[in-house]
Amino acid sequence: MRVALDTNVLAYAEGVNGAAMRETALALLEDLLPSAVILPVQILGELFRLLVQKAGRTPAQARLAIMSWRDAFPVAETTEPVMVSALDLATDHQIGIWDAVVLAAATEADCRLVLSEDLKDGFIWRGVTVTNPFAASRHPLLTSLLKTR
Repeated sequence: MRVALDTNVLAYAEGVNGAAMRETALALLEDLLPSAVILPVQILGELFRLLVQKAGRTPAQARLAIMSWRDAFPVAETTEPVMVSALDLATDHQIGIWDAVVLAAATEADCRLVLSEDLKDGFIWRGVTVTNPFAASRHPLLTSLLKTR
């Protein structure tokens, strides 16, 4: 089973929301098998923008972080079919286009979950479920993926 990460998971792991949230995000990532994790390429761009504009990092520092994440996990590309699916998703479900790209890329990469604090928790599209990994109770599929349950 595969899981895609949304930008906020990596942003928290980068310390954007404080030390406590950084530790929580890093613990989550450490408990996921690297082979089960997919990064939609869209989130790498979003993370770069966030690290530079909101976290005050230089572009070189942000690039280094992005490249480290890219090296740690496989990346799912934004292909033409992903974009067409994202357009359908955005139109039919009133989801922002860039969030729709993340969900569509996860679908194309055969993920079962998208871990996101921003997308609607519990939303299911084409067999992919959005779940908040920082919620008090974890989705059963996420629990089954974690090394330490």
